[in-house]
Amino acid sequence: MTRMHADELELDEALVRRLLAEQFPEWAELPLQRIEPSGTVNAIFRLGDGLSVRLPRKEGPTEPGGVELEWLPKLASRLPVEVPVPLAQGRPGANYPWFWEIHSWVEGEVVPVDEIDAVQAARDLAALVLALQRVDPTGAPPGRGIPLAVRDEQMRHWWARFDGDARAWEAWQRALGAPPWDGPPVWHHGDLDCRNWVVRNGRIMGVIDWGSMGVGDPACDVMVAWKLHSAAARDAFREALRTDDAAWERARGWAVSQAVAALSYYTAENNPSLYHEAEAWLALALSDGG
Repeated sequence: MTRMHADELELDEALVRRLLAEQFPEWAELPLQRIEPSGTVNAIFRLGDGLSVRLPRKEGPTEPGGVELEWLPKLASRLPVEVPVPLAQGRPGANYPWFWEIHSWVEGEVVPVDEIDAVQAARDLAALVLALQRVDPTGAPPGRGIPLAVRDEQMRHWWARFDGDARAWEAWQRALGAPPWDGPPVWHHGDLDCRNWVVRNGRIMGVIDWGSMGVGDPACDVMVAWKLHSAAARDAFREALRTDDAAWERARGWAVSQAVAALSYYTAENNPSLYHEAEAWLALALSDGG
């Protein structure tokens, strides 16, 4: 198996079996299967028919708790898609150094964007984003939706390593010049890439990996418009969401910046699906009329 990160841990079924035997013996004998393609942050294993085990690949939590454990059960009934509900949290053990989690399994498939109706996917995603924005943000944690000026500081590392289309820098500068979010913070998922869509019968019926969720500028969810691989789907998303011009420009900046970071960190060998997706995001974001 190709390693995505030079410093990631080797995570296999034997390790998960040991952790389960130590901490959750009632589940230790259930069938176990690693899910591929693997996530960039977590390795996912299906446990039995109705459970999933998620272990950080690198830099995992050293304290119990977490945003998903607290908030996903509260949000689940408010959303138009199924989400994984945390059921238990494991602790370090069996030579594994971090806290890890067991969630409910969301039935369906994770498929490439080009294998589903992208326009319908755009509408499904817009419905989710709108539902999140209607949830009361009181007491919610900050999420990925930080101001682009803060994102700019984080991006300096990747811009120094990016040797792709020079128009990306120009698009990023335009996004930085857009009016910042001046409304109340709103809920967002923060990572609506296709690897986190669960598809049943051609529709997005579930969304997984909520580790970046919280409240802030909704533009970090709006950027999914450029991750749909087609101008028609991008435009359908905007029509369903009815976002304003400033949020749209910030969202394009998010898409550009994520593409630049992915293309600067990953390669076509260690993470081919994400690498080629990032190429598609950037091409659409830089296309005429985008």
